[in-house]
Amino acid sequence: MIVKILWKSKTFRAVRYNTNKVEKNKGELVKVSGFGALQGLSEIRPGDYINYLSSLASRNRRVVYPQFHAMISSKGRSLDKGELVTLAEGWLEGMGYGNQPYLLIFHKDTQNNHIHMVSSRIDLEGKKISDSFEKIRAYKVLNKLIGNDEKHAAEKALTRALQYSFSNKAQFMMLLERQGYALKVLEDTLDLSKYGEKVGSINLTRIEQKIARFSPDQKRKEQLKQIFAKYRPITDSRIQAIREDLPGGEKGKVIFYNSELSEKLSSSFGLQFVFHFKGDKPPYGYTILDHSTKEVFKGGDIMSITKFMETLRQTEEVKTSIPISEGIYENQFSPKEEMLLENPSESIFPADEVEMHDCISIGEFSLDIDISDDIDDEQILGRNRRRQKKARTNTR
Repeated sequence: MIVKILWKSKTFRAVRYNTNKVEKNKGELVKVSGFGALQGLSEIRPGDYINYLSSLASRNRRVVYPQFHAMISSKGRSLDKGELVTLAEGWLEGMGYGNQPYLLIFHKDTQNNHIHMVSSRIDLEGKKISDSFEKIRAYKVLNKLIGNDEKHAAEKALTRALQYSFSNKAQFMMLLERQGYALKVLEDTLDLSKYGEKVGSINLTRIEQKIARFSPDQKRKEQLKQIFAKYRPITDSRIQAIREDLPGGEKGKVIFYNSELSEKLSSSFGLQFVFHFKGDKPPYGYTILDHSTKEVFKGGDIMSITKFMETLRQTEEVKTSIPISEGIYENQFSPKEEMLLENPSESIFPADEVEMHDCISIGEFSLDIDISDDIDDEQILGRNRRRQKKARTNTR
């Protein structure tokens, strides 16, 4: 289950986006609330909703982006239309939009049922609905509605991680990061947080005691070496850099790397690969989380990173969304607290489901574009012609 606050906009173009889905039979307008006398009309056009919301926005000109557009998605068909409507109503109430005019549009054109919510950030009195810690509150409200207890979940995550065999503290932390936790090492504890809030901790002594008892499974290590040797020659091992999506279809920094070989070994043998890299440079190493035997291996102990990637030339392919290999640590939330979306263990939104791509992302990204006046090409070429004693063909 995820919630996503979508693009900011100076106008209410989200209304058009969603009504176009309805017209194409890819969506259904399931609820209209708070639009006053407008709801009494026998036939309402999208422009009527836009005009009503725009009239509210005009009461507070200081708010540059008055549109509020959000979405809640279930995994697959786990929630039907009615359940999503109930969930959306409760979520809007918890976020301060319960008395606002809003539209609920159920989308059925992807593999995951999801519902869109469109409203105004300006209320009837011209006041802005609070957006303080909005992204953190979004998940807090959702988790409360669906009965998720983050502190209890953190305790379970620690218990599961301690069931693994690992040789150092970094490997243990990796197990928790794969579950979406941000970690902070203090003097004698390791703190876990999610959505900017501390949800658990563990004494470092327990981790050190576990490391002291570590004994590598040599039999499993030899088995993995044989598996790698078998599949590497027949599976494409070219590393692909997966980058974050930015507004306007741009691509940002590298989020992680994978390959067909790592995906094959993940799906077939319960292995999860974590490639280590800096910036845009290719991976310099990797770690293997063996969920079948609950052990963490240094990738180089099984096969060197150079050999693991050496078939054909190394290339980089940018994709919009690639599943991270699944295991018991299927990660449904991003380890970075400032991000609201899940770190997808499976693709929640297919590549063709681009949400309001022409608006401005609410994410923590900015594009600084410096456009300076260009010197006219003809002026430059004209000077070159004069130097060559050729006739000038234009004047300014």
